[in-house]
Amino acid sequence: MMNRPRRNRKSAVIRDMVQETHLHAGNLIFPLFIVDGENQKTEVKSMPGIFRYSIDNLLREVESCMNLGLKAFDLFPNIEDSLKDKYATVSYQKGNLYLRAIEAVKKNFPEACVVTDVAMDPYSSDGHDGIVENGEILNDETLDILGKMALAHAESGADIIAPSDMMDGRIGYIRDVLDTNGFTHVSLMSYTAKYASAFYGPFRDALNSAPKSGDKKTYQMNPANVREALIEAQLDAEEGADFLMVKPGLPYLDVVKLLHDNFDLPIAVYNVSGEYAMLKAAAQNGWLDAERATMETLLSFRRAGASSILTYHAKEVLANGWLSR
Repeated sequence: MMNRPRRNRKSAVIRDMVQETHLHAGNLIFPLFIVDGENQKTEVKSMPGIFRYSIDNLLREVESCMNLGLKAFDLFPNIEDSLKDKYATVSYQKGNLYLRAIEAVKKNFPEACVVTDVAMDPYSSDGHDGIVENGEILNDETLDILGKMALAHAESGADIIAPSDMMDGRIGYIRDVLDTNGFTHVSLMSYTAKYASAFYGPFRDALNSAPKSGDKKTYQMNPANVREALIEAQLDAEEGADFLMVKPGLPYLDVVKLLHDNFDLPIAVYNVSGEYAMLKAAAQNGWLDAERATMETLLSFRRAGASSILTYHAKEVLANGWLSR
């Protein structure tokens, strides 16, 4: 045989020499959950190793991550039910938990990249990403709230704003609000192809933000559809998105690849809570090797074309030195 591909696999040195896909700390974004109060650190039951932090402990966690070389963080608030209402008004009120967290991280770690979540559901008494009227999720009326929320985040120091609501036209609306108010430097990472997935359960547990009635299928995408993602991506690109995101990750690697092949914008992927919880459960039962399964998962996102990976594995990968082995 003239061609023997195994020759390029015969030693670790040669395997490293011909490796096509690489993962480094700069590809990782670490989602962090925040709660009100002081000295709070409570584990999310369905997400072993992941915690809700009060702002003082959030700063300690960010510092620990920064020392490992992990410098990008996506913040998510757990809001008390008493503060929620139909119009998510607390979401853009001065001095709220989320805005204080953004300000604290940027004040103490100006070199950190803070990504913020723009959506009504953590603050909505209905638990939806838009205003609910007679069982219908209103699109255009919701945009005003999203714009106010995004502006508040920018004023607090956000580097990247990530609208996760899947309302039509929200990227263009928010871009206009930011630009009009002098925040042309703030980036938009659009949840471009966010699917109505079964893999969000642990996240909703962490934030206590599940819909009080109905589901999110009228605004999140049908898991059976892939070409629809091209429509969403084209609109987001035209409206001013700086990143296009696919969520969840593993069941939608084909969509990550599709967007990577068709758009010049950076592609992000969210390795969501359900994916994390499944791997952790399997590893804890001895059914999977945690390191190998985690690295294989993250490399699959890079191989499909993602430049940024939002993942709950981010810190453990660096703390355990898995990138260097």
